Amino acid sequence: MVEPAKQKVLIVDDRPENLLALENLLDSDTLEIIRANSGNEALGLSLEHDFALVLLDVQMPDIDGFETAELMRGCEKTKNIPIIFVTAISNEDEHVFKGYESGAVDYLYKPIVPFILQSKVRAFCELHRQRSIIQLQVKEIEEQNEALQKQLKEIKVLRGLLPICASCKKIRNDGGYWDVMENYIRENSEADFSHSICPDCVKKLYPQISDQVVTENGAGG
Repeated sequence: MVEPAKQKVLIVDDRPENLLALENLLDSDTLEIIRANSGNEALGLSLEHDFALVLLDVQMPDIDGFETAELMRGCEKTKNIPIIFVTAISNEDEHVFKGYESGAVDYLYKPIVPFILQSKVRAFCELHRQRSIIQLQVKEIEEQNEALQKQLKEIKVLRGLLPICASCKKIRNDGGYWDVMENYIRENSEADFSHSICPDCVKKLYPQISDQVVTENGAGG
């Protein structure tokens, strides 16, 4: 099974120096950090990428972090992306409640403690990685099932003992009626027939020409 690609993390802040600081703290071979300078840009990027996590600044011009989170929660494609607010705003209950109501899963308060940031990001990215692996496994199983169903449609297997007449070679079907072997096989499988005649039957039915036919066909009996 193919492992999921790097985990994508979106960092959103209207100040370039803050974006640079976050990116330096999160620098890792397992992460792909993508920047957004505004809420509007973040909304556009979130529609283009499968983000494991969004680190969203609260205080931004145009639309702030709370509004951005609400808009993401209202979109089917982005509603399940975890959002952590990064803010210098007071951690009083009023602001915390507003953040969670907007769709945040957690808060980080400035000045950011690197270990706390890295631990939170690592945890959410691991959850996303495991979810991606499960999705890949489900897709593989679905593809295998689809292939199997196709094979089952193409090949109908004859099962069990078939009552066959020792004299005329007819087969008794599921309804209890005796059917010509060709008809039975044709109805219960995808097989078709091309008729020929074997050397033994040539000798029996056409003795006057059997030696000539057998020699021409290169058959020795």
